[in-house]
Amino acid sequence: MKDRSSHDTSSDKSREKEASALSAVTLIADGMIVGIGTGSTAAYAIAELGRLVAGGLDILCVPTSYQSEMLAAQQKIPITTLSEHPKLDIVLDGADQIDRNLVAIKGGGAAHTREKVIAHAASKVVLMVDHEKVVPGLDHEVPIEVLPYARTLVERGVRALGGIPELRMAARKDGPVVTDNGNFVIDADFGTIDDPARLSDELSALVGAIEHGIFLNVDEVHIGTSDGVKVLKRQGLRK
Repeated sequence: MKDRSSHDTSSDKSREKEASALSAVTLIADGMIVGIGTGSTAAYAIAELGRLVAGGLDILCVPTSYQSEMLAAQQKIPITTLSEHPKLDIVLDGADQIDRNLVAIKGGGAAHTREKVIAHAASKVVLMVDHEKVVPGLDHEVPIEVLPYARTLVERGVRALGGIPELRMAARKDGPVVTDNGNFVIDADFGTIDDPARLSDELSALVGAIEHGIFLNVDEVHIGTSDGVKVLKRQGLRK
């Protein structure tokens, strides 16, 4: 017998994700160059953008992964590259966890390196999440994309910083997850992260680490809840 409560919870979460995506897409206007993230919530945004493009919305999108590129192509959304448009108007993406200071952890889909590149190329970074992703303090594992050659070196560095590293293994193949960039992903557990900005700097300094999943430059978060969508905006200057 199926667990109906589990199914209902999953359905509620999906509805919240979709609501947050639909809310964020209202920020998109004609002529924008839009970065589009990777994952289940981003997929809702891509579907809505496809509907709007079919109705005449004039935009170009820069995807962050093969997955989001294929979804955008299926929706007939015009695709461009960062080389052609190095400055983006906005990026829409999901997150694994985010705190009330709008510091996020991303990388559950192993696309965080490209997502961070796109985020730093954009004038505005907007994340879309269900309400469970918003927490008082970050405690999610931090994904780190690493050169395969340097895996053990980076793992040693993570341990020196007080973290527990674990190589992410693939679900449907033998061996580790391989990113779109041809690298491995280490998920580093630091428990509760008291100072994400400091940890961000420390992880960036690890030789062999390509990029990590702590995002400090989020401007706005659309949160799907049972009562509708709540929007949090960064106060003051963007980091």
